[in-house]
Amino acid sequence: MTKSYEDIINLPRHVSKARPQMPAMNRAAQFAPFAALTGYEAAIKETARLTDQRIELDEYVKDAINNQLHVIAERIEDRPEIAVTYFQPDPKKDGGAYVTAVGIVKKIDAYGRVVILNKGTMIPIAEIINIDVRCGIH
Repeated sequence: MTKSYEDIINLPRHVSKARPQMPAMNRAAQFAPFAALTGYEAAIKETARLTDQRIELDEYVKDAINNQLHVIAERIEDRPEIAVTYFQPDPKKDGGAYVTAVGIVKKIDAYGRVVILNKGTMIPIAEIINIDVRCGIH
């Protein structure tokens, strides 16, 4: 047995007479990297993404929030500006995030159980953990 391919190293390279040579750019594309596990990196990032757990409020805090909403509803013509902190469930996994929305109260829908701000933000009343009245109610 010969070493280092001595028997073929000096032979001429085969060139096909039936097919044209492939351009160097196309040949290089054959060896381009590819993702064998498409979506794997995104799945790892999604798993690593942290979410908050919903805080269960006691009855005293729930009553205080309901009282604030009642006062705001009575004075809605004054266009009160509020900052509302509420829980927004994560659509992809358990938990969610606490978000604060600031705006002028447009409507409090008691039947739909939502607070609607002037920017169109709809906040579920059951998810509210804090209301800070900025102005409009004295």
